[in-house]
Amino acid sequence: MTDAVDRRLSMREIDVTKIRDAVRELCLKANFELRGDVLRAIRKAIPKERNARAKSLLKSIVENAGIAKSKRLAICQDTGIVFVRLELGQEVALVGGDIEEAINDGVREAYSKGCLRKSVVGDPLTRSNTNTNTPAFISPEIVPGDRVRIDVMVKGFGSENKSQVKMFKPTETVEDIKGFIKAVVKGAGPDACPPFVLGVGIGGTFDVAGLLAKKALLRPVGEPSPKKNLKKLERELLKEINSMGIGPMALGGDTTVLGVNIIDAPTHIAGLPVAVNVSCHATRSAGKII
Repeated sequence: MTDAVDRRLSMREIDVTKIRDAVRELCLKANFELRGDVLRAIRKAIPKERNARAKSLLKSIVENAGIAKSKRLAICQDTGIVFVRLELGQEVALVGGDIEEAINDGVREAYSKGCLRKSVVGDPLTRSNTNTNTPAFISPEIVPGDRVRIDVMVKGFGSENKSQVKMFKPTETVEDIKGFIKAVVKGAGPDACPPFVLGVGIGGTFDVAGLLAKKALLRPVGEPSPKKNLKKLERELLKEINSMGIGPMALGGDTTVLGVNIIDAPTHIAGLPVAVNVSCHATRSAGKII
């Protein structure tokens, strides 16, 4: 009993109002400020792009990002559905209210304050808009330590609608997986506003693969997987997809994807799930540690 009390007393308390305020701040930042890694990747692609029209489109994307940041305007009119990833330190005690309610309050306040389009319907069949852009979708993960990391992604559905998951047989090859990923990109075409960032999840279960793919989009573009085989696969896919000639806005060019981020997980002996989460050139997220 004494040990339990001592552990409780040593816990760091974080009021959920701090989570609410952080989510509000991050929603606004993600909508108004294109991620630095994405912007750098686009700028890096401009001098390498051989197609004149594609080069002009990439410059327009950079110009749009600059206007959005300076004028505090949405980068894209589709201000997305909000995905919140929480890394909760196991030595943290959340106090002062309900964490899910606090997160949704933060989203609600941000979308009202920022005059951002509210795109969430409360029922997928009756299609009635909640008029608050809530609820957010929350993915918690327990980690060591006494801090909370919050990553907010605002995901537009032009690209989300083009995302796919496939349950491969375990006997299928890496080349089969590459073929599937390239087919997803080809099928996405202009509807998903390339150049893309691709998040790929391999392994787990049907639902875990999708979550891994979403999580992969939070990794900075240009930061390779720490796993040697996945790093190689990312590099190969980046080169092969950009050689397909789809280009910015699918009007031709060398820049179809800015980055391919892959995360894997253990899976069942009988399975090989693969999920591809397509993200448009406005890959928007922001993070903070409390």
